[in-house]
Amino acid sequence: MKNLFLAFCLFTSIISTAQESPIIPQPASLKMGNGNFLVNNKTNIVTKGSGLEKSAKFLQAYLKKMYGLVLPISTSSKNDGNIILSYARLDYPIAGAYQLEVKNNGVIIEGDNETGVFYGVQSLIQLFPFTKSTSLNIPQLMVKDQPRFAYRGMHLDVARHFFPVDFLKKYIDFIAMHKMNTFHWHLTEDQGWRIEIKQYPRLTEIGGFRNGTTIGRYPGTGNTNTRYGGFYTQAQIKEIVQYAADRYIEVIPEIELPGHSSAAIAAYPELSCFPDSSTKVPAKIAWNGSTTGKQVQQTWGVFEDVFAPTETTFKFLENVFDEVIQLFPSKYIHIGGDECPKEAWKKSAFCQQLIKEKGLKDEHGLQSYFIQRVEKYLNSKGKQIIGWDEILEGGLAPNATVMSWRGEQGGIEAAKQKHNVIMTPGGWMYFDHKQTKNEDSVTIGGYTTVQKVYSYDPIPKALSAEDAKYVLGAQANVWTEYMTNTSKVEYQIFPRMSALSEVLWTPKEQKSWPNFEKRLLNQFKRFDWLGFNYSKAYFDPANNTPITTKKP
Repeated sequence: MKNLFLAFCLFTSIISTAQESPIIPQPASLKMGNGNFLVNNKTNIVTKGSGLEKSAKFLQAYLKKMYGLVLPISTSSKNDGNIILSYARLDYPIAGAYQLEVKNNGVIIEGDNETGVFYGVQSLIQLFPFTKSTSLNIPQLMVKDQPRFAYRGMHLDVARHFFPVDFLKKYIDFIAMHKMNTFHWHLTEDQGWRIEIKQYPRLTEIGGFRNGTTIGRYPGTGNTNTRYGGFYTQAQIKEIVQYAADRYIEVIPEIELPGHSSAAIAAYPELSCFPDSSTKVPAKIAWNGSTTGKQVQQTWGVFEDVFAPTETTFKFLENVFDEVIQLFPSKYIHIGGDECPKEAWKKSAFCQQLIKEKGLKDEHGLQSYFIQRVEKYLNSKGKQIIGWDEILEGGLAPNATVMSWRGEQGGIEAAKQKHNVIMTPGGWMYFDHKQTKNEDSVTIGGYTTVQKVYSYDPIPKALSAEDAKYVLGAQANVWTEYMTNTSKVEYQIFPRMSALSEVLWTPKEQKSWPNFEKRLLNQFKRFDWLGFNYSKAYFDPANNTPITTKKP
């Protein structure tokens, strides 16, 4: 109770400072003025340049929704007192630089491109008060800002638990408000196939649903005994991709291979090394329904059944990717590549013969062959692949980007091989971990506070300045074994996502936990204002651990 009281005192003592400079992530440069500017029904949003309509409409919609204030959009105005969106040559190598100036007679947002203007709008929105009014006082200031990293991402697993389209749009808005630019959409897994592929309807008819789900932490206390699942139609996927594009967010789809493929194999058993063998039910778990034939998994873990490296499988994957490519304009396709058990390949006479024919060293070499076959096809279609760091095993595919999740070593190794890297080490970037020492709901385990997230630096000390250039950025992963509803997803990502945004945006030398902490308290008020569900673990004295940037 004492700590809560002290936190409240801290909050009340610094709130005026937080209101002066509330912006998260912290801008590269911010100078406060002395006065205020009033946004009211006489204010226009003026666009000076083509392509700025999306940013103008976004700001207009926010003000209408949150305040009931409707500002007209125009391309010219003779009067002062407006919000002007425009372009400026800012000469910064990473897209998204902007300037925001609030004066006594108006607001000017200038970006190096459309994206920069949009980020300026996001900063402006943070200056508005948390009370409903049609006259909004905002402080005078001057911001000059740009992102530190080009890749600033959030991942969401919709395969273990399925979430509706409306929530995915909300999730994309979370990404946008934090000036992040990538949504990594994990669409297929052992527990469900979530993307409509018209050439293979059984992927969603059969692979999109499981007969039950483990209750509680693995191995669980029982089974829901309820059919569970869902999928996104291609029309819905196009809608979500466009929604993200309107917020300058790239959607990267993930189609898991060669492991984590039980749902696809349940739909098309011929993709398995042993199509006539029934799915193995893990020991010690409650199972609902038939155990005969190939089944969609009802629990969590790594399963022996994987794609067979046959021409049938490769043709299937090529056909799947042909449809995926039509839905996602992203230059990247994530192909998974993680946690691929080799037992089935070791037992398969076909796989062993293939290893000999191709002159491969072992099953790790076979995995590399599999990944490189897929990469070659996707490269021929103008796409680049991203894979989890296991794709390093047996030799890295020529043009692959590595997503390093098992610590940083995979990313370090890939960068030294001159491959692009996205850092997502579990100890810092897994938002399915608990946020409190005293767990308040079932999670996968681990313990990652908002302080720990803030302490992370995506550039490992082991890399030279030259090799560090291959680190594109980082992202947080949201695996949903124990997130059965949208409220739990929000709880798990907030406020850690705010800390991550500063890790990815703010110049390293300007990061400061004490400064961020002040703005975080203001951010909690913003979450309340916007109706987000978020963790209060920050206020738990057991979690008040010192900030350190030391890495193991």
